[in-house]
Amino acid sequence: MKKEIFRREGVFVEYEEKKVELDGRSDELIHRKETPTRLWWELKEAIKGKRVRIVVYELGGGEE
Repeated sequence: MKKEIFRREGVFVEYEEKKVELDGRSDELIHRKETPTRLWWELKEAIKGKRVRIVVYELGGGEE
C-alpha cells in the first residue's frame, strides 16, 4: 500500500566552497562545507523507521 507521507520543495543541503591559502605559501586548499537545511531535518523525521522510496526531481534555478 502506497501512502504519501512527505511532500515539500526546497534546497536539501546548503553547499559552500572557498579557497584557503596555506601558511602564507602559494599553496591553496579548497574548503567545502555542507549544511543540512530545515527540509533535510523534516524529511529525516518524516521517514524515520519507515520503509520508503525516495524520488528526487531537480526544479532548476539553483546555484552550481
